[in-house]
Amino acid sequence: MKLTLAAHGRIRSGPERELVDDYLARATATGRSIGLGPATELEIDNRALKTKTDESRALAQALPSGSVLVLLDERGKALSSRALAEQVGRWRDDGRREAVFCIGGADGHDRSALPQPDLVLAFGPAVWPHKLIRVMLAEQLYRASAILAGTPYHRD
Repeated sequence: MKLTLAAHGRIRSGPERELVDDYLARATATGRSIGLGPATELEIDNRALKTKTDESRALAQALPSGSVLVLLDERGKALSSRALAEQVGRWRDDGRREAVFCIGGADGHDRSALPQPDLVLAFGPAVWPHKLIRVMLAEQLYRASAILAGTPYHRD
């Protein structure tokens, strides 16, 4: 099952870009033998988009048909890393071809402009900078792959 991190805007070169790329490469390498990956990033050009509705519509148009939709939102469900890995494993085992993890724009998601999500995920109640959320999400995708592969990266 392909893992896609979808977000508005671009991260240019710098430490955040390097971390996102590194964690996605690790997730791809670790997940290959267990039916996960590749782990990729979809950057949506939001320069001409004026509202969160416009941003959400652009995101909806970029979603592959039949993909698992995960929205990141501070009002979502906070899952442990192991619980997230188990959910990803269930989607993979159910034959889902792709899971897309969506980070909204500065004002979040317009849920009325998006398909019904399979999961609304929170990294706690705090609002995080978008660059850091990308890094954190990429790391969690790697961690989920590592947990499912049984590697020693994650320790309970």
